[in-house]
Amino acid sequence: MANMAQAVRMALHYGETHLDVVDIFGQDVGPPLGGVFTATQGLKTTWNTPLDERGIIGMAMGIALAGERCVAEIQFCDYIFNTIDLLKIAGNTCWVSNGNYSMPMVVMTPAGAGIHGSVYHSHSFDAWATRLAGWKVVMPSNPLDAYGLMLSAIADPNPVLYLKPKALLRVRGEDLIPGEPQDEKQLKSMIDAPLGDRRRWKPQWPELEDYRVPLGQAKITRSGEALTLVSYGRTLPICNKVADELLKEKGVAIEVIDLRSLIPYDWASVLSSARKTKRVIFVNEDTEVTNFGEHLAYRCTQELFYELLARPRVVAGKNLPGIGLHPHLEENSVPQIKDIRQAVLDTLAEVP
Repeated sequence: MANMAQAVRMALHYGETHLDVVDIFGQDVGPPLGGVFTATQGLKTTWNTPLDERGIIGMAMGIALAGERCVAEIQFCDYIFNTIDLLKIAGNTCWVSNGNYSMPMVVMTPAGAGIHGSVYHSHSFDAWATRLAGWKVVMPSNPLDAYGLMLSAIADPNPVLYLKPKALLRVRGEDLIPGEPQDEKQLKSMIDAPLGDRRRWKPQWPELEDYRVPLGQAKITRSGEALTLVSYGRTLPICNKVADELLKEKGVAIEVIDLRSLIPYDWASVLSSARKTKRVIFVNEDTEVTNFGEHLAYRCTQELFYELLARPRVVAGKNLPGIGLHPHLEENSVPQIKDIRQAVLDTLAEVP
């Protein structure tokens, strides 16, 4: 099975081969490195930019305004903050032009903690991203969704921010990407560049198929009636693990929803599940103040106040300026399995 970095790479190959992607660019995106997480190795249309985030976003906007499709990368989301004004302009261009100018660009960037990157390589950006009007925002939790969301993002006429969970980029999936060989060693030999001199290396791409995850469509990854966990990205597999443990240990069936798309988000699925279980927790690793989960919890409170058996909760990262380098500092800054499990048990214990 492919890992998430390989899945993104295969999606980008499909995009430049079948979906009219003409440029894939960013710092170290082109040869010889192919991205710091190797997500752009071996692609035909990649090229390296200077270390200039504003230049990268401005170039993507220009290509999109010219009517062509591109994928730009900000090497780490920690360095995207100096482009906020440009991101706002990219998001409102279609609206202010009364629909005369679309912006078919994808900006992908690794986000979140989990690689012990300390202050400058552990930021989350999902809450900030959801405030960028006019943008669509996605964050996969597994390789198959990473592939399908990227194809949908490329094909969309709007600007799409594609957040790659840093901690999951080397995690292998449980489902084959359509066209992927079953033997993961075979896939590695086909599309992973060898160590050392790569000047003569060329990938042997499998016959990949068009597989898309619709933007704005969530997925139920665990079914249950006792409580709803809503998450995305890095914390989604942790929520699955909590649900599996509690089902095995206590016979408690927890429903887990993978949002996949933050904007637009699948409110109908969240509402239906929360109405069924009558208890809901929102989980992500961004900081707890002005967290995207707070918005979802607020909507639940407003629309389901008289139906819920317990108050909606948000499990999120601590409200700190950054994340420390030591593993203990990181583990105590963002949600761990014990934190999510305790929140679930506390919510189940609440009585109206």
